[in-house]
Amino acid sequence: MTFLPGILLAMLLLSLYGPFPQPLSYHDFADNRVLLGMPHVGDVLTNLGFLAVGAWGFWLLAQPDRLQETFIDPRERSLFRWFFIAIILTAFGSAWYHLQPGNDSLVWDRLAMVLGFVSIFTIVIGERVSPSVGYVLFGPLITLGLASVLYWSWTESRGTGDLRWYLLVQFYVLLTIALALTLLRSPYTLGSHYWVLFLCYLAALAAEFHDHEIFRLTAQTVSGHNLKHLLAAAGIAWLLRMLRLRRPLSAGKNASSISG
Repeated sequence: MTFLPGILLAMLLLSLYGPFPQPLSYHDFADNRVLLGMPHVGDVLTNLGFLAVGAWGFWLLAQPDRLQETFIDPRERSLFRWFFIAIILTAFGSAWYHLQPGNDSLVWDRLAMVLGFVSIFTIVIGERVSPSVGYVLFGPLITLGLASVLYWSWTESRGTGDLRWYLLVQFYVLLTIALALTLLRSPYTLGSHYWVLFLCYLAALAAEFHDHEIFRLTAQTVSGHNLKHLLAAAGIAWLLRMLRLRRPLSAGKNASSISG
């Protein structure tokens, strides 16, 4: 039942809205500062936050002697490894995009991001439903997610841009994760800490939407898009903290421990 609302809503939205392209205004970022020949320097350099948390997470997971009490099933470690690979790739893809904003460079940013969306989706489903379900869903959903980005890029190249499928993948993942966190019990302590990542991402989207306004309010020190990167990286850092501290719930432990 957790999967059904997102699927039904996606079908409804597809029936109501026809294809629409990526608005070119999206590439008009507030931070046009140049440093040592690097354009859009704030938007480029704030991707170092993604690189730092992604590399840290991957390093921890690559060492079998670390986080031994963090996972009930070894497949969960594998899915988290993919998530941190996606964050590292996002750092490079986003930096490349912001060096020369446009649809051609944006595709690399979005390919990495969709890997991150699907990874965290299958992680949550693996924990709240079954490790087998999360692990089995990973391959097909990655294929669909990457296909949604490549389809958007292909339609843009033909002058008939269709962004709907990429947006629906992102929307479906966010909605289903929210439902899973609300309705399904976590097998670990600190299960509620996923909400920090979720809310940080929503705050990041809000900051992106107010890119120019935030840049003006901060006397052209920090733009909304700069802040987007920093907020999202902060949410991932909190997720890393959760991984280091959480433990499986024993069979007799009070359910109140879920929220840790």
